[in-house]
Amino acid sequence: MKNDSSTECWNKVELEEYIAKAQNNDFRMYYIMTYTLKAIGDVRDKHILDLGCGEGGYARALADMGAVVTAVDCSEALLDYVADRAMKEGADIKTLRRNANELTDIQDGVFDIVLCSMMLMDVEDLDGTLKEIHRVLKQNGKVFISILHPCYKPKESKWKLEEDGLKVAVKDYFNPTEWTDRINGVNTPLIYRHRTLSNYIKAFNGNDFILTDMNEPIPTKEQLRSSSRIEWLCKIPMYLFMELKKKGWE
Repeated sequence: MKNDSSTECWNKVELEEYIAKAQNNDFRMYYIMTYTLKAIGDVRDKHILDLGCGEGGYARALADMGAVVTAVDCSEALLDYVADRAMKEGADIKTLRRNANELTDIQDGVFDIVLCSMMLMDVEDLDGTLKEIHRVLKQNGKVFISILHPCYKPKESKWKLEEDGLKVAVKDYFNPTEWTDRINGVNTPLIYRHRTLSNYIKAFNGNDFILTDMNEPIPTKEQLRSSSRIEWLCKIPMYLFMELKKKGWE
């Protein structure tokens, strides 16, 4: 397996800390995940690649919905957790430890859907990752992506809740960069990467994908009831959702 900075970083993460954070994060559980699963729709008997699966929340949800899921991550500890839970719960989830830009042992054109939930902005080799996604995706398949919104969450952005509302200050959008920072509740520093929106679009186009949909969804009333913090997203989008298909497929 190719070993880059992201792989090294995620293999140092304290397992219990990260799992607790992932499974209790209000933005993830009540906004990102609910929107993503609704956008994907009916997955019965579909073959789905959960790329950068983390602790496997999406993989389990999709398997519960009737999908045949392959969960891929670079972290051995996280994949052990995913496999152990799948075995205990009888979920149809295959695990495979790979870097996103080298999906060896996966044949060409086998997946109906590739899910990249909150991971594409972390990969070191975006171009290589998109090439591999294109290779393993069926001709009529779809790619579902969520990322931190590059316009509002670059390195120097500051989100601040003031008396007159939420304000976001962005100092440097046009400079693609990487840095390390900590997630609240996770002590291990993680690598973050900022790319501009045009960086992503050009990378999609250069790897024979068409952007078929892009959304900055306003939270529903039900999501707002789930967490007061989600109300922030009624004014400024923290997350961006995109869908791709292969060029030449009508």
